[in-house]
Amino acid sequence: VVTRQNVSMLDQILLGVSMGAINGVAVNTAHELCHRPKKSDHYWSHMTLAPLVYNHFRIEHPYGHHKRAATPEDPASSKMGETFYEFWPRTVFGGLKSAVEIEHKRLKRKGLSFFSKENELFHGWAMSTGFHAAMLKLFGKKVTPYLVTQAFYGVSLFEIINYIEHYGLKRSQKEDGSYARTMPEHSWNNNNIVTNLFLYQLQRHSDHHAYPTRPFQALRHFDEAPELPSGYATMLIPALIPKLWFKMMDQRVFDHYEGDLTKANILPKRRAQIFKKFGLSAD
Repeated sequence: VVTRQNVSMLDQILLGVSMGAINGVAVNTAHELCHRPKKSDHYWSHMTLAPLVYNHFRIEHPYGHHKRAATPEDPASSKMGETFYEFWPRTVFGGLKSAVEIEHKRLKRKGLSFFSKENELFHGWAMSTGFHAAMLKLFGKKVTPYLVTQAFYGVSLFEIINYIEHYGLKRSQKEDGSYARTMPEHSWNNNNIVTNLFLYQLQRHSDHHAYPTRPFQALRHFDEAPELPSGYATMLIPALIPKLWFKMMDQRVFDHYEGDLTKANILPKRRAQIFKKFGLSAD
C-alpha cells in the first residue's frame, strides 16, 4: 500500500484482511494489559486497540463483561441458538453502550461530568483518531479501504472468539436476582498448546474469569470446565456456519446441563425451537 504507486481496491482489501488478522490477535495483548493494575498498562492497552477503533473494550471488558459473563444481560456472552451474525452487532454496539455507561458512572462518583478530561474513553478515542489521522496524512485517502478493512476484520476476528467462549452457558440466579459467582463451568475451555501460545492461554478461560488479575502464564486448566471439541483457531470456521456450529455445540450445552435446558442461556426467540429439537417442552 505504501511503496507501490498503484494498488487496486482488491489488493488493499486483502492487505487489510492480513493486517486485521494481526490486529485481531493483538487484542489479546490489549486484553492482558487491561487487567493489569498499573495505569500505564491501561494506556498501552489503548494503543494496541487504536488501529481497530475498539478502545471501549479497555473499559467494558474488565468492568462490564467480567461482572456479567455467562448471563443474558452480557452483550459479550453468546446465547444458545444465536448465530455469530446476530451476536456481532449485539456485542459490538452493546459493548460500546456498556462502556459509556460504566465510564459515566465512574466519573459521576467523582463528581465529574462525562465530558471531563479524565474520561478514559476520550483518551482512547483520541489515540485511535491520532493513529488513523496519521495514516491518512502520510499515505492519503487511498489508504482508507485498507484501514476500514483491517479494523472490521480485526474486530470480527476477536468477537468470534468472544462468541465461542461462553456460548449457551449461564450462571444460576439467586433469589435476590443476583448471579452466582463465575466458576469454571461458565466458560468453554480447550487446552490446545499451539493456540494457547498464540492467545496468551486465553483458552483457559475459566481460570481467567475466576481470577481476572492472574497473569496469563499462571492460568490453569480445570477438568470440570466444559470442553470445546477443538482449539479456538479450529472453531473459527464452524462459528461462521450456523448449522455446523449448532450441530457441534448445542448437544454439548445440552449434555453440560444434563438435559436441563432451563439452566442454559438461550436466545428467547429460538427457545421453543431448541426445546423441541431435544424433545423437551418449553412450557
